[in-house]
Amino acid sequence: MPKMLNSLAKSVILLLQNHISRLGYTPVIHFEWEGCYRSHNGSKAVNFSQINQRLQQMDIGGKLIPEYWAHQWEYVSLFNGQSPLMEAEYLTQAMTCLPKLFAEQGIEQTLIKPVVWAGDKGKLAQGCENIFSDDGRAVHIPNAIQMNISVNNALGKNIVTDGGFGEYLQYCFLRSSLACSLLYLPEEEAFERFALKSKYGLADELCSPSDISGGHQGSVALYKKYGKHNQSMGETPLVYDHLHQVIVSEHLWQQTARIEHRLGASSVFYNPYINVIYALVNIIDALQAYKETSCQALTPEVFEPIALPLSLYCQQDAPGAITLFAQDNWFADAIDKVEQSEMQSSDNSQQPGSMVGTRLKSAILDRYQRPKIII
Repeated sequence: MPKMLNSLAKSVILLLQNHISRLGYTPVIHFEWEGCYRSHNGSKAVNFSQINQRLQQMDIGGKLIPEYWAHQWEYVSLFNGQSPLMEAEYLTQAMTCLPKLFAEQGIEQTLIKPVVWAGDKGKLAQGCENIFSDDGRAVHIPNAIQMNISVNNALGKNIVTDGGFGEYLQYCFLRSSLACSLLYLPEEEAFERFALKSKYGLADELCSPSDISGGHQGSVALYKKYGKHNQSMGETPLVYDHLHQVIVSEHLWQQTARIEHRLGASSVFYNPYINVIYALVNIIDALQAYKETSCQALTPEVFEPIALPLSLYCQQDAPGAITLFAQDNWFADAIDKVEQSEMQSSDNSQQPGSMVGTRLKSAILDRYQRPKIII
């Protein structure tokens, strides 16, 4: 990741965090990140406990667990009260060090890719959710980076459940996800991930998203009482029987309520700092409506799913992710507005802002500039 871009992004995160703190709130952001591994010894198992010990030694607030498909893993953020900036630091460090930690166990390839082609084999039996047939066809594995977002007030209460804030925060992400798709889909193969179910007949085997959609099962999901698989959220066991089976539990879903942005693609080009900024700017938009008690009035009753770009680049009449981001000003203007607001609340009220949002947008786009060829 470019050092100058990251340095600028970190300063923007601090700016946005300070602004939200001044409003009296604390943003909570956690990442989930998927990938795969390959070894010449196909049966070689990974010692996840050993990797997690190494992550702990490095003071990285996350752990690795095995995922659904063969040789697939997931990095899960730990809830240690870290700031959004620290959460971005953790993921950045993990993306750098995980290949080395796998190599310590003799794993030759750590795959941080949106799609691992022919990563596994299998076809679900008709009408079954977890029973496979004898069909050993190839399964192309999609790998995601997801963000979980909530906001606490000064008393530490999660306000996602209060006054329609969660619904409006979800709507903020839904309406900004198309123009900002470049931030979480940073390479061309990221767009192949969305076509796996339709193009390769993997609709039964995969639950990855294919558009920008809401509800509690969409690609920008609001989890309150129920989660992505209609499971009850915030379940806490209270009483066990003699076989250690739960017989009494309570559901504290208010504490776990959150937005889950599921559209991000696992990629070495994914920038955690930039995506944390994207989340914080949406939070600030939603907080303004919340403070004005207008969240419910501003949230539409129905949100029609929106198709994602087909590519980084324009395809005939369909604009690509780069063009969509370049032509939209919301991301940069929102950051510049916060910078000006923070200056007005300090002793620099007469000084013009540095247009840090505009500079950050330019720095993001610079990576995608095609090199000029001089003949």
